[in-house]
Amino acid sequence: MLPRIVVMGRPNVGKSTLFNRLAGRRIAIVDDTPGVTRDRKEVVARIAGRDVLLVDTAGLEESAPDTIPGRMRASSEAALRGADLVLFVVDVRTGLTPSDRAFAQWLRRQGKPVLLLANKAEGRQGAANSLEAYELGLGAPLPVSGEHGDGFGELHDEIREALPPEPQEEEEEDDADRPLRLAIVGRPNAGKSTLLNALLGEERMITGPEPGLTRDSVAVKWIDETGKPVRLVDTAGLRRRARITQALEQMSTAATIAALKECEIAVLVVDAVQGMDEQDLRIARLAEREGRAIVIAFNKWDAVEDRAAARRRLEDVLTSSLAQLRGILIVPLSAATGRGVDKLMPTVREAYEVWNRRVPTGALNRWFEDALSRHQPPLVEGKRLKLRYATMPKARPPTIAIFGTRAELLPEDYRRYLVNSFRDAFDMPGVPVRLNLRGTDNPYSEE
Repeated sequence: MLPRIVVMGRPNVGKSTLFNRLAGRRIAIVDDTPGVTRDRKEVVARIAGRDVLLVDTAGLEESAPDTIPGRMRASSEAALRGADLVLFVVDVRTGLTPSDRAFAQWLRRQGKPVLLLANKAEGRQGAANSLEAYELGLGAPLPVSGEHGDGFGELHDEIREALPPEPQEEEEEDDADRPLRLAIVGRPNAGKSTLLNALLGEERMITGPEPGLTRDSVAVKWIDETGKPVRLVDTAGLRRRARITQALEQMSTAATIAALKECEIAVLVVDAVQGMDEQDLRIARLAEREGRAIVIAFNKWDAVEDRAAARRRLEDVLTSSLAQLRGILIVPLSAATGRGVDKLMPTVREAYEVWNRRVPTGALNRWFEDALSRHQPPLVEGKRLKLRYATMPKARPPTIAIFGTRAELLPEDYRRYLVNSFRDAFDMPGVPVRLNLRGTDNPYSEE
């Protein structure tokens, strides 16, 4: 029997938009009018590398049982009874409402695993606003955007951890036997399929000088030279959105983005002859936004005449345009000749270890105190921000939660200082680092 994931929340928080995004196609009708969904919808979907039964429900409302909203709520409660995991959705734009708090309290009593999704959290301010949802007592809120797809890589990871283990073979696997999920991404004709063939040692994918030969994401199971399993996914090349016109190419692009959200490491293949352009940077930013670790495969290295200059140009672009991934690992190689390909997987494993690393709370707070003593937080509106302590609620990617009075007002440049200091202190180059700031209320302040 497939695990059952139920999407719940009050009306108009974006449940059906999230449902469609997770399902990978438009199934539920989406509109700004509250209460569009009245009957629950079910679909078999592939989420986090597993087939699941995804259920969209009507909005939860406080109403008499004999009314339409009351019957809608009864239908949603019936869906909950068979759930293996609940996705409880709140709207960060409107903030928490009494209904959110009441239904969260009711949900805590049901004894079901719950992931708290702070929807409509586009951009940095949306992620900051999502921290209000901590008070619901359902764990750390995960900022996502059903409309734009932000945060869905981390959502897939959280779902994978929360679901019950798969039966039989998967149940017996430990972490050492679980395959590393690796996606090969990049622009058309950068050499992605050639690189996959070089890693496998066989002509698994069709290659040629024509751009766009690969039209769908193709997954291949493989054992690398260390004897460890890898799930390799070759993807279609990602072009600029303005150039995507045909329906088939739109589906190819959607499959590539889905593969990027389900992977753990993204190998970004860059044409070393042409250098890293704006589209390569967009792909890298998309991977960073989804919380994936990135390794750059600087392909066609054998065709580069001035290698020192090419390497300097690449590092200058990364420094100026991808500062949030400072220290990203680069492997110059030639997929066509095989030269340098043997260095790629050790580098990928190195990036994975960094991306998966946890820092003990004691060491984290020693770093935090030292960072504050070296550079005090600035005044905001004439008042000093009092940052008290830090925790690391999760890795994959490394995530720091900082608590203190008015911590959410911390300026952007000081946030970058903390992230860069954290990278240097714990040797975490080239992986996304999440910084969550949670302010504490002053009981003596006026309402």
